[in-house]
Amino acid sequence: MGLTSAHWGVYEFAVKNGKITKMKPFSEDPDPSPIGPSIIDLLDDPLRIKAPAVRESWLKNGPGSAPEKRGSDPFVTIGWDEAERLVAVELDRVRTTHGNQAIYAGSYGWASAGRFHHAQSQVHRFLNCLGGYTKSKNTYSYAAAEVIIPHVLGGNLMEILTRQTSWQSICGNTKLMVAFGGLPVFNSQISNGGTGAHIQRTGVREAAAKGTRFVNLSPRRSDVKSDIDEDWIQLRPNTDVAVMLAMCHTLLVEGLHDQSFLDRYTTGFDRFAAYLRGESDGTPKTAVWAAAISGMAAEDIVTLSQQMAAERTMLTVSWSLTRQQFGEQPFWAVVALAAMIGDMGKPGGGVGFGYTITNYLGNNVFKMPYAPLPQGRNAVADFIPVARVSDMLLRPGQPFDYDGQQYLYPDIDLVYWAGGNPFHHHQDLARMRLAWEKPSTVIVNEWCWNALARHADIVLPCTTTLERCDIGMTPRDPYVISMDKAVEPVGEARDDYAIFAAIARHLGVEEAFTEGRSADEWQRWIWEQSRASAADIDVSMPDYESFRKDGHYKSPALKEDQIFLYDFIADPAGAPLATPSGKIELFSQTVADFNYDDCSGHPSWMEPIEWMGAKEKSYPLHLLSNQPRTKLHSQMDNGACSRSIKVDGHEPIEINPDDAAARGLSDGDIVKVFNDRGTCLCGVVITDHVMPGVVIVSTGSWYDPIDPAVRTSMCKHGNPNVLSPDIATSKLGQGPAAHSCLAEVELYDGPSVTITAFDPPEIKPRRD
Repeated sequence: MGLTSAHWGVYEFAVKNGKITKMKPFSEDPDPSPIGPSIIDLLDDPLRIKAPAVRESWLKNGPGSAPEKRGSDPFVTIGWDEAERLVAVELDRVRTTHGNQAIYAGSYGWASAGRFHHAQSQVHRFLNCLGGYTKSKNTYSYAAAEVIIPHVLGGNLMEILTRQTSWQSICGNTKLMVAFGGLPVFNSQISNGGTGAHIQRTGVREAAAKGTRFVNLSPRRSDVKSDIDEDWIQLRPNTDVAVMLAMCHTLLVEGLHDQSFLDRYTTGFDRFAAYLRGESDGTPKTAVWAAAISGMAAEDIVTLSQQMAAERTMLTVSWSLTRQQFGEQPFWAVVALAAMIGDMGKPGGGVGFGYTITNYLGNNVFKMPYAPLPQGRNAVADFIPVARVSDMLLRPGQPFDYDGQQYLYPDIDLVYWAGGNPFHHHQDLARMRLAWEKPSTVIVNEWCWNALARHADIVLPCTTTLERCDIGMTPRDPYVISMDKAVEPVGEARDDYAIFAAIARHLGVEEAFTEGRSADEWQRWIWEQSRASAADIDVSMPDYESFRKDGHYKSPALKEDQIFLYDFIADPAGAPLATPSGKIELFSQTVADFNYDDCSGHPSWMEPIEWMGAKEKSYPLHLLSNQPRTKLHSQMDNGACSRSIKVDGHEPIEINPDDAAARGLSDGDIVKVFNDRGTCLCGVVITDHVMPGVVIVSTGSWYDPIDPAVRTSMCKHGNPNVLSPDIATSKLGQGPAAHSCLAEVELYDGPSVTITAFDPPEIKPRRD
């Protein structure tokens, strides 16, 4: 049996006659994901891109030709030599004529689990050899939090996430775990970089068995219900901050807050307390005030606040709460609430960001210093916040605010995308398609004909994980996997390294890109660099040959339970936080001095544009687009696992029985979900796990417009991003606000439709 690592787990595979016959979960994984085996049927699927291809209009007439036909134009297959030359000439044209800042490198990093064949690292290294590119900052997952948390707790959010209190500390110590946004254990199937052992479900179950009471404050009952007996308190979407502030107010007025903790470890509490009392705006943040906003009963707010003050409490906030207008506020407010409780730095107490959201959070293992593929130096200073792609393309030269500074959007002429799919993770797809017409050329490395490939000009076929060797390394997962090549690449597919090396050869930078190393030699280099760094922290890793022979390596567990902020709480003077005060900043003078009208100097409640409590609602239902349970984002939506839950081929929409009855809907009905931005078709699933007034359509359904030539055409497959607004969380973080979305649902009575998302586009042979 061979081994491979993917974002959703490690799998053993068997091969016969050049075909994978079986994939089964890694023997050391206690809670494996069912997603992985779907790839067996997809390796040689009709959707595979088997040869380089160029959009017909672009091939005939050159860069900038008929950009409005991206998504509807046929493609023409060409040979690799011609493809390499076309890409090299176009890159050279753009950097010579416009400068390297006119090249935007789109990549989201989730395309590959291997340490070497990591698409984002490969494309960035390649373009840096050419003089650089316009880059993006932060992530769609929690961009707003990435910007606000350094002002509040100091440091880097990604690093903070790896230091969260472990499940081992929670088990037996935490009496109350309050989850804003729920504890969706199915999300923990995935982890960036891969995962060898899924721990989140076990952590939840063991904590519950040892006496932890779980409270889920969310519009949706978490799937934790199937594992433990949780308390579900229904909250209107986007109102968590109001509830957190009311809890802070309750602690304050009842004298339940830990003043000694606040005095020693925080700064700015007096300013924040004045806001809670209503001294700054005339509105005390009482439980009654929050109840009117959130729908949570005032007495329940008070009671839960009292319980949190009386028992060892762990607060956790879902990453999804950052993906809303003013998404900075939930992370700041939950830190303030945890500080007032005073359990930070204690076993099983304090705050965590996103327990169960991804597998590595709360894992009690060393953060191993694994080496990445070096990306080199980017000589271009221009950047955009990651979710401002459409703004960048539509508003070249225009100013934008970000984290206290003002910048200008660059004028982009070429987009090179390798890894990720903007037609999955970006909002308001009609607007994005308009923006997508701006560049003269769009080049992608892709393995299948998804929406990104269909909307490109030059498409280069790349391999899948099972068609190459690699090393699966995740710093907070104990297992390092020797990833075996299972089968030969389909058609003419090449790995990204080979693709970029060949183009680099045409541009005279092959040596700079490869440094004379083969793919295997780079993997050996990564291993040896990681091994040397591990030795510096007294961890002994085997030599490269032994690792490849053994198939995997397991790093040691921590000898003691990890507790977030333990060192700071033990010695605030000797281990200060990387904030201006060295303390937790409940009021940030830095942020206040930015003078933003959408992010003040302390946690605040601000009314979103679209929410259930709006005085004038354009649509009656609040649409949430959560992460799917049957795929990673949109990866393998065409696989058996994802297709198994479709409703007549459409993405499911979860709707409360009362809302379904009011619209005359039954399970299995096909419905239109619509607002002013767009329309999609979904299949009805009636459930009382969603509160009245809320509907849920998971992200990840491949974009499938009825008429690909029309930007505003209805998505017949059920992609919710045709409905979500393309607005920023705030001027501070500029993150995506995908969850502040109102819509309506009605029975679809139009002509029957056929899902074509999983059919390849029209492909023509090359004719000279």
